[in-house]
Amino acid sequence: MKKKCLECEEPLNGRVDKKFCSDYCRNSYNNQVNKESKNLIRNVNNRLRKNHRLLSDLNTTGKTKVTRTKLLDGNFDFNYYTSIYTTKTGNIYHYIYDQGYLALENEFYLLIKKE
Repeated sequence: MKKKCLECEEPLNGRVDKKFCSDYCRNSYNNQVNKESKNLIRNVNNRLRKNHRLLSDLNTTGKTKVTRTKLLDGNFDFNYYTSIYTTKTGNIYHYIYDQGYLALENEFYLLIKKE
């Protein structure tokens, strides 16, 4: 019995372990299989990229203070960050790659850039 392409079901010629008749069928098949997880990853990465860009734009000096309102006006999403750092004194910094923020009093945030 002749093996068939996993995507278009055309008969396969060539190597015995061949699964697809062409690069187009291979790509099409793999894109379909990975579609759900790729969408989730793409959406999370887009959100992280937007958060990082906003922090970078607001923090041009490497260390600055901004209001929560200013972050929210820029569509900052506090649910997305890449790491958390807790100091010995108990301060909690949230980082998006090299850009970090620390909640201060009165709805202010300290923005810092990790060197």
